[in-house]
Amino acid sequence: MFRRLLPREICFFDYFEKHARLTIEACEAFRALAESQVDQTTQAARIKDIEHQADDLTHECVDALNRTFITPIDRVDIHQLIKRLDDVVDSVDATTSRMALYELIEVRTEARQLAGLLVKAARAIEVALMGLRSLKETESIKSRLIEIHQIENEGDAILRAALTRLFKEENNAVLIIKWKEIFERLEKATDRCEEVANIIEKIIIEAS
Repeated sequence: MFRRLLPREICFFDYFEKHARLTIEACEAFRALAESQVDQTTQAARIKDIEHQADDLTHECVDALNRTFITPIDRVDIHQLIKRLDDVVDSVDATTSRMALYELIEVRTEARQLAGLLVKAARAIEVALMGLRSLKETESIKSRLIEIHQIENEGDAILRAALTRLFKEENNAVLIIKWKEIFERLEKATDRCEEVANIIEKIIIEAS
């Protein structure tokens, strides 16, 4: 019984890092779709599969948390971090599904730009999470968090520019509605990445 209470029995950092890799996979898959490098239907199915893997990993982590008395960091932080990571993948999957539903084959420039930002943010998240294991290189972690915040700000700017150009140049009202939603969903995904960064920052502060 006592062994079940020891923190070494379950390594929550493994869950974080595995989920981060799935997040990168999902974002890279979406970027490939946005750049028209792959078949949309096939890629949507791949992203859905990644989303299912991420969900399973999240449920496994939460279940492990419920069975563990002693944790390496605050229980609430563990729960929020794995959930916010999952939100990023969910956002990418939902955007992909909506693009397929709307049959948006020709992807607009700003959507490709936002897709690229998501990949950058996901990679920065992975590096930051890897640093949580020891918390010896907090400056390195902080630099990745700053990068994520900058990416979110850039996402805001791209969204504004995208909507301005969309309303000015597009005459098809239906396409305006469709692309407005896609742009907003993609920008929301960058917000989700920033939420992950905020939780990591909180963990660092509490550990200092």
